[in-house]
Amino acid sequence: MADICSPLIFAGPLCPEDLSHCMRLDRNNAFSSSWSKDQWEKELEDFMRPCIGIWKGQQLLAIACGWLIIDELHITNINVAEDSRLQGLGYQVASILLDYSRHRQAQYATLEVNTRNVAAIHLYSKLGFSTIGKRFHYYDDGNDAIIQWLRL
Repeated sequence: MADICSPLIFAGPLCPEDLSHCMRLDRNNAFSSSWSKDQWEKELEDFMRPCIGIWKGQQLLAIACGWLIIDELHITNINVAEDSRLQGLGYQVASILLDYSRHRQAQYATLEVNTRNVAAIHLYSKLGFSTIGKRFHYYDDGNDAIIQWLRL
């Protein structure tokens, strides 16, 4: 389990050099299919697709990524390493991404979350998101998605 009180914890933007770390963390996401190498390269190279990471030394503990589209942040990925969950890292990395997006003039944030992902739904509620709709059979496994929205 990660010691989040360690002085070696660092949060900041992810870059193309972090590709292998992002892919490794993403492969352990139980609620969505992993992004391809090409998708990760696009995310990490595009200024309008901010990705934030929380690190402990050389280990990537948490990521939050999104797309900035006009005045909106569309959150595309929030993930925490399995052995670092339930320590507030998801909240921290998501909060950093939301703050960054506010500074980039985003006024809203939106996302889709699997109806079975109770932990993520709870996280988004703590961040102030509201449910505004549902996408039926949204995921490859046939599960539905809840659409959530937040005024920044």
